[in-house]
Amino acid sequence: MSSPIITTSDLTIGYSNKQSDVTIQSNLNLKAMPGEFICLIGPNGCGKSTLLHTLSGLIPPLSGKILINNNNIRTMPLQERAKEMSFVPTEEIDAPLMTVNELVSLGRSPYTGWKGILHEKDKEIVSQSINQVMLTGFESRTITSLSDGEKQRASIARAFAQDTPIILLDEPTAHLDINNRIEILILLIHLAHDIGKTVLLSTHELELAIDLADKIWLMNKKEMHIGKPNELIENGNIQNIFHGKSYTFDATERRFIIKYTH
Repeated sequence: MSSPIITTSDLTIGYSNKQSDVTIQSNLNLKAMPGEFICLIGPNGCGKSTLLHTLSGLIPPLSGKILINNNNIRTMPLQERAKEMSFVPTEEIDAPLMTVNELVSLGRSPYTGWKGILHEKDKEIVSQSINQVMLTGFESRTITSLSDGEKQRASIARAFAQDTPIILLDEPTAHLDINNRIEILILLIHLAHDIGKTVLLSTHELELAIDLADKIWLMNKKEMHIGKPNELIENGNIQNIFHGKSYTFDATERRFIIKYTH
């Protein structure tokens, strides 16, 4: 049996201000396996983005440990960390004059060295990544000329070009229409199940998370529940956090159906 690719031990996340540390979640002992498609769900303000930023190394943990392939993230050189994890934030891309091709090419930075010279293999990966998110033909377009959904897909393509075993995404489908949301989620599931990447994404798409996730990390303020979707439903964990909804399993369609109770 394979070992976890992400492990946290007694992890406390939050932020520091001038007066003190502000804790958002504490005592998090999490594991993610190679090839898992994990959805991080919970109400606004519970710490989903903070957790993803902490796992990616962009925010230091207040305490505890994060191990990536048994290596402590705090002692990993930045270039090595960039070969292990890619991260798609919700923040808008701040590079107005950059083209789609230039943005996606940044994903190859961990491999090209300080000169940033793309070899044929790098160019092939960049082209493939652009095609995967359905932006073929947009290569020369500037970021400012794109719609919000197109910007989001370009950002996801950059992460794909980074070609890491772990992909972290913060609300990756937030600006996409329903067809593009489904296309991106199907692609992410393919990367997990067929390629073996670990995909962890935060989402407000509760119904899609229940239908598609191998595992759900369910956050509420000051607590977290982890399990398969059916386990969290049978235990009442999802219902307790998302009040006003009940869930039944449709044996014919083999999926959970959400019913709104008020």
